[in-house]
Amino acid sequence: MIERLLIVHWNKQTGPEPIIQYPPEKPFPPKDLFLKIWAKHELDKENTMIEFTPEDSENSFISIIQQFEGETYFILVYSQKNKKQNLIKESPDILAIMSKNLVELINTNKITRAISEAYTTIKNYSKLDEEENLKNFFQDKLKNTILQILRNGVISKSDLTNKLRHDYGFSTVNIDLILISFIRENLIIKKNVPGSKECYFLTNDLSYTRIPPKSLPVDKNDAILLRKYKNSLENFYFNYDIISDIENRTIIQTVLLDKDVFSLIKTLREGRVSVNDCLSILNNKQELLNELLEKKFIFEAKGFVYLFSDVRFIKFKPYFIIERLVERYKNQDISLNEYLAHLKLLNEHIESPTSIDYEIV
Repeated sequence: MIERLLIVHWNKQTGPEPIIQYPPEKPFPPKDLFLKIWAKHELDKENTMIEFTPEDSENSFISIIQQFEGETYFILVYSQKNKKQNLIKESPDILAIMSKNLVELINTNKITRAISEAYTTIKNYSKLDEEENLKNFFQDKLKNTILQILRNGVISKSDLTNKLRHDYGFSTVNIDLILISFIRENLIIKKNVPGSKECYFLTNDLSYTRIPPKSLPVDKNDAILLRKYKNSLENFYFNYDIISDIENRTIIQTVLLDKDVFSLIKTLREGRVSVNDCLSILNNKQELLNELLEKKFIFEAKGFVYLFSDVRFIKFKPYFIIERLVERYKNQDISLNEYLAHLKLLNEHIESPTSIDYEIV
């Protein structure tokens, strides 16, 4: 787990000069450490990102070198050896984007906030599992707003930032850091388009649904309970209207926006729990337990609670964007190059009429 984030300037005359770190309380590391890291960069000039683990230190370091306005900087991410995660292999995008973004703000009054946001982003990025990260696209107002905007098709970085500021009131947006989670989950592609600056393209969309448990969670030796559970399951899903569930925000308001309910769902995937344990997970909210029973997310019998409706995320190809791209191009909202670029990215995934264009996470 990340312990500290540090920006160092390499002065050609005097050597390393630490500029700022987060958290700010501790003293800067000794100069000889910076010199050893710099020496490793000099020996491995093909890679802008290196890992360094001193034998006599409790910390492991990742250093990313960046050039900005003729000056050289390196950004250090470090953690304790026994808590180290392989960020170079698992998260190269986040480190590259974060380091570039930080050095561009180095001489502005935004750097203090930027390094704090970068630290939090890296820390959360490494500790969230995929399901928790996907849940944030519906919990976080800014991320959800960006997802809605991207569903209209290609948009430039500057247009996206301006739209968030002027249309939605997000006054200070570090767009590079926010979009890291979109890149991580393979929802968007960033690329330059001739005649336009860097643009973002939604190539996978995200939704959610109820599905039955993978296996019947009730005791198969209890014929009466098993029959009651199966009959309830068949009746519910035979008449299930997913469109109504989404339009009424039943899933998102009942499950995805409540961490206790989502924790209960994940617990019940492993097996039944007693009513008392269920209430404990829900912080003793009896009315919430009743609501989950009424809305058919859980099933109660003989003092135990069982999973009835699992909630899963779905990644799918957003072919609906094609029609919106046509309309936007006709209205001259996007250029021909932008239109063709997004069309090509969407068509690349069409392998055959019978190919599966979604993934349940």
